[in-house]
Amino acid sequence: MTVLENLIVAQHNFLQHASRFSLAGLFGLPGYRRAEEAAIAKAVDWLARLGLIDKADTAAGALPYGVQRRIEIARALCVDPLLLCLDEPAAGLNPRESAELNELLKALTGQEGIAILLIEHDMSVVMNVCDHICVLNYGRKIAEGTPAEIQKDPNVIKAYLGEEEADEELHAEAAR
Repeated sequence: MTVLENLIVAQHNFLQHASRFSLAGLFGLPGYRRAEEAAIAKAVDWLARLGLIDKADTAAGALPYGVQRRIEIARALCVDPLLLCLDEPAAGLNPRESAELNELLKALTGQEGIAILLIEHDMSVVMNVCDHICVLNYGRKIAEGTPAEIQKDPNVIKAYLGEEEADEELHAEAAR
């Protein structure tokens, strides 16, 4: 599918309802045509806002990995989320793409008012995007606070600088 088609498919529930479960769509009734036009307009709007409009007619699978990640986020945005849940969005991105992701996520929270729940190991993304951080180590919460508080937290420093005794204890506890 093309990038545009991917964003339209993301709006399946909206279009399915508007089609009255295929009948209105099958007969091209005005209500469905309006819904389809609205879905296309929303998709085009997000493509433009995320700098992907020039890729609208390109097969999504043929694009570089970093662009595919932006398309995934655009798909999620097409359903008007209040909360955007992202699991490792920076995984596999190079430093430039990671910096672009930072800017995109900050814009989504700042300009769009979308809350983001982020699970991420790329600390540049976490520290630049998040205003509240919860740090887990082996499934156990070891710290919670602002980025400045997290950077100074002795438990975080201890866990992520790798003191062997503490790591071994946490591994043993996690195994129980």
